[in-house]
Amino acid sequence: MSSNAGGGDLLTDGVTDRPSRGLAGPLMEASEYLLKNPPFFFVVLPDDTAEFNQVTGSLIAIFKMDAKGTLGGLFSQILQGEDIVRERAIKFLSTKLKTLTEEVMTKEVEDHVFAETKKVLEDVTGEEFVLLMRVVSNLRVLQTVNGRQQLVELVVEQAFLDQALNTADPDLVDRLLQCTRQALPLFSKNVHSTRFITYFCEHVLPNLSALTSPVPELDIQLEVLKLLAEMSPYCGDMDKLEPNLSMLFTKLVEFMPLPPDEAENGESSAMEEPKLQFSYVECLLFGFHQLGKKLPDFLIEKVDAESLKDFKIRLQYFARGLQVYIRQLRVALQGKTGDALKTDENKMKVVALKITNNINVLIKDLFHNPPSFKSSVTLSWKPVQKSEAAAPKRPSGEELGPGGSTKKQISPLPRRDARQIYNPPSGKYSATIGNFTNGEEHSVALRGLSNPWFSMSICTLGHFTLTF
Repeated sequence: MSSNAGGGDLLTDGVTDRPSRGLAGPLMEASEYLLKNPPFFFVVLPDDTAEFNQVTGSLIAIFKMDAKGTLGGLFSQILQGEDIVRERAIKFLSTKLKTLTEEVMTKEVEDHVFAETKKVLEDVTGEEFVLLMRVVSNLRVLQTVNGRQQLVELVVEQAFLDQALNTADPDLVDRLLQCTRQALPLFSKNVHSTRFITYFCEHVLPNLSALTSPVPELDIQLEVLKLLAEMSPYCGDMDKLEPNLSMLFTKLVEFMPLPPDEAENGESSAMEEPKLQFSYVECLLFGFHQLGKKLPDFLIEKVDAESLKDFKIRLQYFARGLQVYIRQLRVALQGKTGDALKTDENKMKVVALKITNNINVLIKDLFHNPPSFKSSVTLSWKPVQKSEAAAPKRPSGEELGPGGSTKKQISPLPRRDARQIYNPPSGKYSATIGNFTNGEEHSVALRGLSNPWFSMSICTLGHFTLTF
């Protein structure tokens, strides 16, 4: 291959014909070319080879000499280069920038990264979106309240929250889920989830049963409700609080059945027993409880007497089934420790007990006269760092799981659990995200089971059919 004035062919020869002679020297000598076309070298060698690693190390060395120049070449190729160049360049940014010192990643350089990343985000796949969010979430310049707010706004643009949701399009549903997951670790008492919660209440909950799941094995309704529950403690002032709370109330009632009709002799009729869907109710009840703090007189002044009476009957019936199951779970787990608790069956029972205890605490609050919204619980799928509140106490930012200091930090990616590891459909937005797990593995009590969130686990106790 002949050389040319631009030096491109000479460098290609150096990479393809002489890999064994070492690449660091030729690359350093060709620094001017490298600054203009750094991702070029990503395409000529396979991943995980000594030569490729040496190329990467050399690119980092050039980056340290001229960060903005190298970034200009990288982002130019990301926007205009071939797919393999784009893919490797994005992965390079997501894994290597965070390793550089403040002397290299100055405020000016980080501002440049953020500005260029926003341009790339105008047209990305699902995996690219997650990787680029990792890039900007690691920027020191964005580790402030204002920085977190900018990141949330970035995700809002990607989520299309200004458009109605086409529930029949699995790619659009998946896009909303992915964006919501990226926004979750950014929320705090100062960075609010209000826009996402408003969108869920106005566009998602009314069409919950019509949502098209990205993959058949994903319980899309439960997935949506869990995300809504996790966001709810960080909701700020809401313009449409009453109608949004009403939507949550309506949906909660749907999942809390009325008791079956009683025969004249006091025995249950032959009609099919209602299903108590605890996982769904935990999410909806938690969200209603969180938003209810902002309008504590909702059940008294905003719900008519007949609807309130109906709701109390449903609560009482649900509480009865709850108490039956909690007692049986405690008996089943009594005295079990260590390896005995690691069996699949007992793991299911442990999580089921967390779910039912949470619902029990929240229902007790609503039975107060007037209803109370003071108790605090940790959602059953969240890691527990503090004792769950069994009695009313002053609400705090820890109601959703980890302590406030943990939640306030910007993590590279939202904490992901088993429910988030799945293969979405093909399509521009989610085309390559199939097996991407945000670079982390998180064990949950039911990993490996056919349905770790109990949506299909049904057991009958007396007059109750319990569904998790």
